[in-house]
Amino acid sequence: MQRIIIVDDHPLFRDALKKTLELTLAEPELLTFGNMEELTTHLTNDNEADLVLLDLMIPGVQGFSGLLQLREQHPALPVAIISATDTPETIRRCYEHGALAFIPKTLPIEDVKSAINTILDGETWMPEGYDPNNVEVGENAETIARLGTLTPQQKRVLKMLSEGMLNKQIAYELNVSEATIKAHVSAILKKLAVSSRTQAAITVSKVNNAF
Repeated sequence: MQRIIIVDDHPLFRDALKKTLELTLAEPELLTFGNMEELTTHLTNDNEADLVLLDLMIPGVQGFSGLLQLREQHPALPVAIISATDTPETIRRCYEHGALAFIPKTLPIEDVKSAINTILDGETWMPEGYDPNNVEVGENAETIARLGTLTPQQKRVLKMLSEGMLNKQIAYELNVSEATIKAHVSAILKKLAVSSRTQAAITVSKVNNAF
């Protein structure tokens, strides 16, 4: 029996995807959640699953933060993104952040079935026509490249930093020491080639959905 977790805040889409999986797989165990908090609570007690199907735009996440959180806290969990935001840049960054697949919500049902079977077979799946070697990232290419060198924890720190949080507040939220946060901030500034927290925040603001 295969256990698949569906995370999407739209009940109609969630139910439709669940029915698709029921028709595609032999007696699957399907779990559904409507936000990141519900998923996090569940995984704290039971983090076993063959696949997590995660929508990028759900309550409790911003940009790619949900994917980053899953990859950091549960690196063994296979994650596929299923989203209506399917620009080449978004797709590229999902793969860079560790997703096994990006499944557009506009994809025909038969293609969704094919994609999920491919992922469950242990392979990476990409949308038809998407070429990871030929994606234009625009004028923010250098900034995006620098952000891509940050570790998942550094990205979380940068996100909180860009929201105006102090080191002490970030340390409390991440349950680490303030000295650890100071070390992360120093590493972030170096990787982004900036000299202050303010400049780091400005750098992030130039890139839509940096996280």
